[in-house]
Amino acid sequence: MSEPSAPDQPSGITYASAGVDVEAGDRAVELMKESVRRATRPEVLGGLGGFAGMFDASALASYRRPVLATSTDGVGTKVAIAQALDRHDTIGYDLVGMVVDDIVVTGAEPLFMTDYIACGRVVPERIAAIVSGIARACEQARVALVGGETAEHPGLLGPDDYDVAGAATGVVEYDDVLGPHRVEVGDVVLGLASSGLHSNGYSLVRRVVARAGWALDRHVDDLGRTLGEELLEPTRVYSADLLDLVRADGVRVHALSHVTGGGLAANLARVLPPGVHARLDRASWTPPPVFGLVGALGGVPRDDLERTLNLGVGFAAVLPGGSVDAATALLEARGIRTWVMGEVLPGDAADAAGGEVVRGAKGVDGGSVEVVGEHPAP
Repeated sequence: MSEPSAPDQPSGITYASAGVDVEAGDRAVELMKESVRRATRPEVLGGLGGFAGMFDASALASYRRPVLATSTDGVGTKVAIAQALDRHDTIGYDLVGMVVDDIVVTGAEPLFMTDYIACGRVVPERIAAIVSGIARACEQARVALVGGETAEHPGLLGPDDYDVAGAATGVVEYDDVLGPHRVEVGDVVLGLASSGLHSNGYSLVRRVVARAGWALDRHVDDLGRTLGEELLEPTRVYSADLLDLVRADGVRVHALSHVTGGGLAANLARVLPPGVHARLDRASWTPPPVFGLVGALGGVPRDDLERTLNLGVGFAAVLPGGSVDAATALLEARGIRTWVMGEVLPGDAADAAGGEVVRGAKGVDGGSVEVVGEHPAP
């Protein structure tokens, strides 16, 4: 019996005809070189293009008990907004903020970061724009971008689809680790303003916008710009400013909370010890207009908004009352609006709470948090 013959083909199958353009990947690397070169630290060894990024860790020898902290994250469905607007130079800020600002919660200094971009088709200019945003944010955060990977996945992702992820590593002296073990009854909770939606809750936001039939180029008077411009506002990167706060003379910080998925109450509860209760007052701040817009446009209940979006609070800091003035002055000087939003009370205060009480979150057996009152009118 004869062997089956291959169907007639004008030529053999190549990697390029299968949808992977190696030359385009090389061009993307050339375009991003200058951006990556600025996102460095003296400890970085080697350059772009190696199989692995290298970081000289000899400085850790000066630590008595160095503790490494690591985090990985992405930016969720916010990439759909960047793709729809064909603007890709800001999404990197979101990625860096989501990763390094989780590390600084422990009191650790983020040292280096790597990124991963998966796409359906490598468009060199698009990849370079994404990486330029990552590099600029790393430079701001004083973090080295030591490597990354761009993977082309034809047939799995559409030609203009992509997703981004990243990971970072930091270090902190064991005795300087922040967290629940430092929090005390009587501590004050400071709110640090967000730059907007940041990078959480976009599945809800996008559903609201789609159901309302609003176009991204629609100008919204309450926002002072188009809807798309508001939704693509980059995540504020706090890590460098918070590290300076933690190290500042005359300031003691007990705990930090990055307000991401789950909202303010749930993320604050993660950094409180069992047996204490934080009461936060909505009257202490007015959420930016975009949050009210999402709620009103979609008829989203307040409790769902509070569990999904940051409502204008990107970070919370827990510290003694005697450190409030100095901490506020330092952060305000860095352009971060800061205010007292609540206090830490004995745990039995939760039993007398009149509203919903959040206890722990994401598997953490932490303290409890309630949010009371009403936000001032815009």
